[in-house]
Amino acid sequence: MNVVLIEDERLTAQRLESLLHKYDPTIAVVATLPSVEKAVAWFGQPVLPAVDLVFMDIHLQDGLGFRIIQQTGLTTPIIFTTAYDEYMVQAFKVNSIDYLLKPINYAELTAAIDKFRALRLQFSAANVDRSDVPGLDALLRLLDTAKETPYKDRFMVTVGPKIYSVETADIAYFLLEERATFLVPHEGLHLPMDYSLDRLYQMLNPDRFFRVNRQWIVARPAIRSIDTYSATKIRLELLPKHRHEVFVSTERVQEFKVWLGK
Repeated sequence: MNVVLIEDERLTAQRLESLLHKYDPTIAVVATLPSVEKAVAWFGQPVLPAVDLVFMDIHLQDGLGFRIIQQTGLTTPIIFTTAYDEYMVQAFKVNSIDYLLKPINYAELTAAIDKFRALRLQFSAANVDRSDVPGLDALLRLLDTAKETPYKDRFMVTVGPKIYSVETADIAYFLLEERATFLVPHEGLHLPMDYSLDRLYQMLNPDRFFRVNRQWIVARPAIRSIDTYSATKIRLELLPKHRHEVFVSTERVQEFKVWLGK
């Protein structure tokens, strides 16, 4: 079986590929595409390898994955993946076999592929025209005109055999350390994340979280004290305390002061 992964987080794509090979070592990932633009270009090639199934992230950095379907008339069966809570994806089922919430659970992945295989004959290009899916254009317009951003209210983090459910209100900060991203709740655990800080910052409510530099996103309640060395240098003392000092980058100092004053 040939599959395509449309996913803009490298670690997430690697983990998904590993889980697919655990399910079936003969599965071949023929392409990993990190954006709407690159996916549209790839599927627009005059000659394509056979593709049986697509795993598509709904929220890509340059737009919604639905745009790929809209612009290419994609007929291949799709399993959507998303970092957002279940209430946000009820309408998304209209154009997919299934959807998986991130971080992807192996048992749920297995069930989704089993479902695809059971329905495979019904999803041939001859029987399904996905270029004219009822409700897709309306869904895209609705999402484009939505006034409120669906900020994350909970993260599910898998560490070995354990799964941690962490409410956003309980998070003190996120940090990048040795090329890995960590979530740190108020009790001080360091939980590894599949997301980059750039992607995480898009998911978080800016009234509560601020990206103080390239390595840190901090929650307002985690700031215990602020030391001002000059007009352009600020150090933060955080709770829980971390072994590294945390400074607000020079170019973000003024914006940080405005954020604090909200």
